[in-house]
Order: sequence, then C-alpha cells, then structure tokens
Amino acid sequence: MNATPLAIPDVILFEPKVFGDARGFFFESFNKKLFDAATGGQYEFVQDNHSRSTKGVLRGLHYQLPPHAQGKLVRVVQGAVFDVAVDVRRRSPTFGQWVGAELSAENHKQLWVPPGFAHGFVVLTDTADFLYKTTNYYAPGHERCIAWNDPQLAIEWPLSEPPSLSGKDALASAWADAEVFE
Repeated sequence: MNATPLAIPDVILFEPKVFGDARGFFFESFNKKLFDAATGGQYEFVQDNHSRSTKGVLRGLHYQLPPHAQGKLVRVVQGAVFDVAVDVRRRSPTFGQWVGAELSAENHKQLWVPPGFAHGFVVLTDTADFLYKTTNYYAPGHERCIAWNDPQLAIEWPLSEPPSLSGKDALASAWADAEVFE
C-alpha cells in the first residue's frame, strides 16, 4: 500500500496494491502497521459507518470538536465521489486550506482525514456507497458544519448544477463564524 501525503501533509491518500485477474480482485483495505507508519501510530478506530447517496448529493463539511474530535479513513466501494478535507486547526500553517481527491470503487483509494479537519464529499456517479472508519464515536453536541460553498474556502467542487443538501448542511456556518480547533 502506498501512502502519499497531499498538499496538506497530515491528509494522506492511501493506494492499495490490487491483485486481480479474470476472477476478480483482492487487496488489503486496512493494515494497522502500514497505517500507523504513515500517520505516526496514534490512532485507534472505534466505529465503522456506511452511507449511500445519489448523484449530486453533497455531504459536509462536517467535524466534531474536542474532546470528541474524529479522524476518518474514508473510501468508496461502489461509484465515485470527490472527497474534501479542510484544516480547521487555528495554529496550523495550513489553517483554512483544503485538499481534495477522487475516490472510487475502481481506483480503491482511501483518504485519511485526521482530527482537526472538516470533511465532505459530493457524489459523481448515479449512486455511491461510502465507507469510513472513525477514531471517536458520533457526538451530536460536538458536531459542527461549515458551508460547502463558503467563498473564503473557495473549494473547487466538480459540480455542473447546485448539489442536493440535507437540512443541516443547508444551514451550515460560514467559515468566518465557524468554531475551530485552538
């Protein structure tokens, strides 16, 4: 498995070695030793989540504040998404910057979104099944959401029309008003 830090080095793109033939394929979707070596070995996963969304659905930008901050290892097992991480750590040199990557069932890539980052994705195919491991449990009282289209963040979403949003995401905070990690 290759682990490549993105433009924000704490966000890591994992690309597994896929072994395939006419019968199908095999790859390790998670290897703790390799993950720990790439991330510094300080994370333990406590929950797995699975969502299915239709084309044009945009989920995010979500994060949880301490002491319930979550890291997420995300992947797509059916379809494709454009996945985004935004640095919400005020003392970070990349505060307010974002990185994105296409994740799909075909490319098998995974994105590590560490605690201190807002996360979101938009579905690029008719449907997408999105799986992710988290380092902390869901804590609704600590969850926050930043507007996907905030002009200060200037995320380059690959959209040809407005996305479909949940009620919560439609009411998300502006970047200027967001509670962030100190």
